[in-house]
Amino acid sequence: MTLHQRKARADGDSRLGLRLTLASLAVALVMVPFGLLLVVAKMPLNGLDAGVAADLHEYALAHPGVTRLLIVWTDLFGPWPWRIAVIAYAAWLLYKGAPRLAVWAVTTVTVGGLLGLALKIVVARARPHLPDPVALAPGDSFPSGHAVNVTLGAGVVVLLLLPHLPRWGRWVAWCVAWFLVLSVGYTRIALGVHWVSDVVAGIVLGVAVVAATAAGFETWRREEGRRPVSPLTEGVEPEQVKVTHDHKN
Repeated sequence: MTLHQRKARADGDSRLGLRLTLASLAVALVMVPFGLLLVVAKMPLNGLDAGVAADLHEYALAHPGVTRLLIVWTDLFGPWPWRIAVIAYAAWLLYKGAPRLAVWAVTTVTVGGLLGLALKIVVARARPHLPDPVALAPGDSFPSGHAVNVTLGAGVVVLLLLPHLPRWGRWVAWCVAWFLVLSVGYTRIALGVHWVSDVVAGIVLGVAVVAATAAGFETWRREEGRRPVSPLTEGVEPEQVKVTHDHKN
């Protein structure tokens, strides 16, 4: 690699870092209108939160077998399995010669996770207090960390996989991702460790982070003179398939 090529690559990396940083800041600024949800969270529990919590808690107590299944599901697709999956995928991308894509993936889950933690500290909302709880969870309630991380993890993994999938496979991937997001969110409410608004806020935050960093990555791609793409249908970097194939050869 010549000195000019090294300089061009370093400039490209700097621009990517700047775009991802700006995207992260944009998500943080989204917290201002997102504060409407925070206000709701700080207010006394609304009828939806309280009513759903009571109904699902009653069902959980009456159906211990279903409750055990929900506990397994919520642990299987909890925050750490998603973090490990994304980090492992990023390591594979590094090995295959796609470092910028790896940086995007790790940045997305890291930024989203930290924003979720920051919101928990700012809002400091108590978790549901139910008679005869079927599950317990530490920390504050708003937003749901499980909902944030399943949305981040599933979104990142799908956007990385899309370039490798046929058109029908892309639809299946998004359907599976949303099923996981909604089902994990449901487990947090059904187990009585989160309110409905906690889960909704977690999903909204996760979607916002993935969308912002994907948009930042796409802006960088266009600055590099690459073909404009729609990340939702083609993935964040369709060239990934060619890069990994060339590296393999």
